[in-house]
Amino acid sequence: MSNLSYDGVLLDLDGTLADTAPDMGAALNALLSEEDHEPLPFSRIRPVVSHGARGLLQLGFGEAVATEREAELRGRFLSLYESVLCNGTTLFPGVAEVLERLESWHVPWGVVTNKPAYLTEPLLEQLQLRQRATCVVSGDTVAKAKPHPWPLYHAAAALDRHPRHCLYVGDAERDIMAGRAAGMDTLIAAYGYIAANDRPESWRAKGSIDHPTEILSWVDGAFVHAG
Repeated sequence: MSNLSYDGVLLDLDGTLADTAPDMGAALNALLSEEDHEPLPFSRIRPVVSHGARGLLQLGFGEAVATEREAELRGRFLSLYESVLCNGTTLFPGVAEVLERLESWHVPWGVVTNKPAYLTEPLLEQLQLRQRATCVVSGDTVAKAKPHPWPLYHAAAALDRHPRHCLYVGDAERDIMAGRAAGMDTLIAAYGYIAANDRPESWRAKGSIDHPTEILSWVDGAFVHAG
């Protein structure tokens, strides 16, 4: 546990805030079926979801995705995903409690994701979070996406917080890289989409959590005025 004070909390979306794997997986398997490929078991898809469309296409099509058809396949995948955007997606258990507690403490929170805004915004609307988040930074909000630190600098400014007073939580190495590059402390969402070949112990995060409610034990300091 940290003995530092954080007065802003930022969260990755896929695999940290929300369990989007059911819908991302459905879109991938629909595309595979269209392309006369066998669908993949969900157990193989889930750990790859935080790697976005490119990672999922590589999983489904292998080296074939690195061809002139990559843009076509990516476009079709995103179209299929948009059509099922929030059919099976839910907040991870405990996330609702975390957000409610942060709000009661007057600690602003936001979302920083590499998902494009045209998918991020309606998804958060359907999850009834868009109006509650102090900021939402999508993959195309600024000129560079994670692992570049710009999205996190932008988010900290939107929260009106210094980056080093913000805590960023994510389940992919690029999340931790971006947070560290921005001067933020980072937590690995170990409950998220961690693949078997990932090595989170080498990501140099400040800590790791197995359940979203553990975030609350890190957000503790004189700035918190409960009640």
